[in-house]
Amino acid sequence: MKKVFVSRPIFPDVIDRLRRYFEVDAHDGLALPADEIAARLADKDGAFIAGDPVGAKAIEGAPNLKVVSNMAVGYNNFDMQAFNAHGVLGTNTPDVLNETTADFGWALMMATARRITESEHFLRLGKWKEWSYDAFTGSDIYGSTLGVIGMGRIGQALARRARGFSMRVIYHNRSRVAPEIEAELNAEYASKEDLLKRADHVVLVVPYSAESHHTIGEAELALMKPSATLTNIARGGIVDDAALIDALRRKQIAAAGLDVFEGEPNFNRNFLTLSNVVLTPHIASASEATRRAMANLAADNLIAGLGEGPRAGNPPNPINPDVLKK
Repeated sequence: MKKVFVSRPIFPDVIDRLRRYFEVDAHDGLALPADEIAARLADKDGAFIAGDPVGAKAIEGAPNLKVVSNMAVGYNNFDMQAFNAHGVLGTNTPDVLNETTADFGWALMMATARRITESEHFLRLGKWKEWSYDAFTGSDIYGSTLGVIGMGRIGQALARRARGFSMRVIYHNRSRVAPEIEAELNAEYASKEDLLKRADHVVLVVPYSAESHHTIGEAELALMKPSATLTNIARGGIVDDAALIDALRRKQIAAAGLDVFEGEPNFNRNFLTLSNVVLTPHIASASEATRRAMANLAADNLIAGLGEGPRAGNPPNPINPDVLKK
């Protein structure tokens, strides 16, 4: 029987599914360090990974490893060069979290614009003594301009939501989307610089890569309106967190909403000194239904990738499908 490793606690019924086909080594504690993950992979044929790094050292030390299934859309935690060099298939879980993540991005943007976290803290601390015309005045969503950087599936889901708020939508992407999608979303393509200058609310939904590292830094923040907000539901590293902290401290932009951070969970603690930032711990896809869908899709990928189940040899979401041909 093939052996698989599961790197984090997941739904027990998903573990039971894997046990129908494999001998399962399921880690049930906190995140493991990279060297421990490498050790656990050494004799395995496959792995179910929940965002943990799988690098060249781990791949080279696991001669039987054939499939690593990521319970996430992004796969910057995988060293794909090593995967390809050693014939290891990587898989991910796109699509099943699009709408849930867009919902959360919208909620985070609204909480940021309307200063919800800041005002709740004020109330909880017993500081609310009287009504004031200028207490926690924020910025409107309705009728404003939404700037989406990254017009993939989630970016498009965000743009669809903008119609209900009569927003103007501008977007920047590595390449323009099809004209019919622009028409459906009533979205206008813009350069990154133009978008940053015009948008009232900027939302980041780009995958992380070496090219997208610090897509938003000091120079980009300087282009934004003083009244603008920035929301990041993409990946840590897309934003230069130190530059953002400085911009928020100086009120160069009005506020930011962040679900992801550089070096998470060891994020820059200076964010905690700021009142004009809403912080959440990487939970944009965290509805139970969506997390279950992600876990089951990751299991489908692993089972099929290792030649088992109804889709044997044909996993739904290969990242590097050329490995399958070999």
